Amino acid sequence: MKNKLISLFRQREGRLTRDLVQQPAKYGLGKLPVRLHPDKTTTVVCGFCSVGCGLKIHIQGDLAVNLTPSPKYPVNLGQACPKGWEALTPLKAKDRATTPLLRAPDGSFKSISWDIALKEFSARFKRIQNTYGSDSVAFLSTGQICTEEMALLGALAKFGMGMIHGDGNTRQCMATSVVAYKESFGFDAPPYTYKDLEESDVLIFVGANPCIAHPILWERVYKNRHHPLIVVVDPRTTETAMQASRHYALRPKSDLVLFYGIAHLLIKHGWIDKKYIEAHTAEFEAFEKHVEQFSPDRVSKDSGLSKAELEEFARIIHGGKSVSFWWTMGVNQGHEAVRTAQALINLALMTGNMGRPGTGANSITGQTNAMGSRLFSNTTSLLGVHDFLNPLHRDRIAKILKINPQTIPSQNSWAYNEILEGIDQGKIKGLWVIATNPGHSWIDRSSFPDLMKKLEFLVVQDMYSNTDTAQLADLVLPAAAWGEKEGTVINSERRLGLYKRVSKAPGKALADFYIFKLIADYWGCGEMFEDWKSPEAVFEILKKISENTPCDISGIADYKMIDESGGIQWPYPYGQPRYGTGAIAENERRLFSDGRFYTSDGKARFIFENPRPIYEPLDQEYPYILLSGRGTTAQWHTQTRTAKSPILKKMYPKEIYAEIHPQDADKEGIRSGQWMEITSRRASIKARAWVTPTVGIGQIFLPMHYPETNLLTYPSYDPYSKQPSYKFSAVNVRSG
Repeated sequence: MKNKLISLFRQREGRLTRDLVQQPAKYGLGKLPVRLHPDKTTTVVCGFCSVGCGLKIHIQGDLAVNLTPSPKYPVNLGQACPKGWEALTPLKAKDRATTPLLRAPDGSFKSISWDIALKEFSARFKRIQNTYGSDSVAFLSTGQICTEEMALLGALAKFGMGMIHGDGNTRQCMATSVVAYKESFGFDAPPYTYKDLEESDVLIFVGANPCIAHPILWERVYKNRHHPLIVVVDPRTTETAMQASRHYALRPKSDLVLFYGIAHLLIKHGWIDKKYIEAHTAEFEAFEKHVEQFSPDRVSKDSGLSKAELEEFARIIHGGKSVSFWWTMGVNQGHEAVRTAQALINLALMTGNMGRPGTGANSITGQTNAMGSRLFSNTTSLLGVHDFLNPLHRDRIAKILKINPQTIPSQNSWAYNEILEGIDQGKIKGLWVIATNPGHSWIDRSSFPDLMKKLEFLVVQDMYSNTDTAQLADLVLPAAAWGEKEGTVINSERRLGLYKRVSKAPGKALADFYIFKLIADYWGCGEMFEDWKSPEAVFEILKKISENTPCDISGIADYKMIDESGGIQWPYPYGQPRYGTGAIAENERRLFSDGRFYTSDGKARFIFENPRPIYEPLDQEYPYILLSGRGTTAQWHTQTRTAKSPILKKMYPKEIYAEIHPQDADKEGIRSGQWMEITSRRASIKARAWVTPTVGIGQIFLPMHYPETNLLTYPSYDPYSKQPSYKFSAVNVRSG
């Protein structure tokens, strides 16, 4: 029965997703109460993925009783995926964290007051810093909380508490695209708007499965009236690949070679935009010479695609008037991820597919506020993407914040993996984890519990006290969730949207913003944040910080303007033209329409490098490639929220399953539905086998949402973005 359920949702996911989006009541979603007061509604941005849909929350009295997708919100245009329809359910979960918890000497958790919790927090972290130095305490944050909360956390930790090191879990999903854009464009600037999905006549999805991961964006593709060619580049026959015009099932992690080979063919045939290249780019001649070595023979051998397929792929790009390139984690989570993303950027630049409707090299974000984290979290760059190493930048931020420039670190933070390595080496003794669950999600998580035991103090701040990470903590701080606080978030297309407080947080749980404010007071640096009175007050500060930068938002009047505009894309500097009545912002704007980039000379850069070998090669003992990715539209990351919904849980198998090709299953004596054992050099797990040709020969696929998956993954990282390479690990399999 379980195997049939897997088959149902894998083979029919595309149709089911559309059905769920368009007929939610059929699946028990979105049923409205009998008595609904029409005037008691407000639109809130969804708190799950980076698409940033607008949800109309229906309120009776002081309670948010239900929701419907907002028909006027420019992102989702009246539609929602299953997670969106169930967005209120996790708030009502019985296992919410409702009070601070302190681990007792016997190992159990004891409920304590906020006063005791904050005194414990301050005293123990200060004791560690006094003993080992200020850089012995670090924080790991998230792409899930509001931008204003991220900014306050980063400022508190680094300016007020003296921390040097802090990073966000966006390192796991978006660091690659950040570095790629910065190096190629001069700034972390995704150029597109969702409207481009409807304007392209050729859409190329690389390592992306929007049918599952971003179903509302897939709906935007369905609105495309140009009868576009849809190309999918992916080792698996994903749900998106099933509906594509062409699917190029390359060998895992051969994509960099492939795109260099496609560039070689485009140049060879003269299918490039020489005028655009000359006017708006630099380093093309060196790139042209570089790709000469990637002949069709070499690329075919490395990628597994035929020379005819390579020629066809290049011809499709050449034949498109408006070609857009889209990627997500299949590119970002690789051992040479930055150069792969830049290979796609290079294809867009060399064919002039940039700045026009339906074009662009477009990275789709993962988490709801990964973009806010990239710009304003004060982690690996100073607030507003300033530079910790630049004294002029430090002085500017200090002046705006009215603080001593000496309180701003003059060195960069370690990346996420480096912080964890610092724990292993005894350099980090205290860790503060906010709204993330690395005990489940971090690569090679089998080593994570032992790593946490090396700490003298671990604090976890979350809406649930029973996550994998919270169960390892010394102190748990109960946080309010989406729907229980206010602030802005920034989606994949650079659109600022609003969170609103439509429900009360349970028990003693507080919004992260006010937890940070209390910590500042108890730490003794509250005066530093006297002007940070509320999220909207912090938004005013961020406007000043952003002024005259590429992400300038100084022209946004207030939260009301964001609300009435249906969100506002950055940049939106002061004096930006407005349309309609009142302070309403234009809601579809793309970057680089003038051909000017954020580099010193205004030209985009062609960046390239020879391919690197994979870090964990296959051998006779471990002959299979383990792939990981999204399972269904109903699952989200570590399932700390989606697992609270009985409806969503019915939409995916309870037990972990693994996809294996029929030829491999026959060789290993594995039948569909039975247990199979999957072993890496780090751990061994069991999963239900699903025998299917949608996964390639020699490959095993596991959904990332189950806790067992990251027991197997190999801890390698892109050398430039430090993003983990979740997409390639060596394993063996046998009948379980």
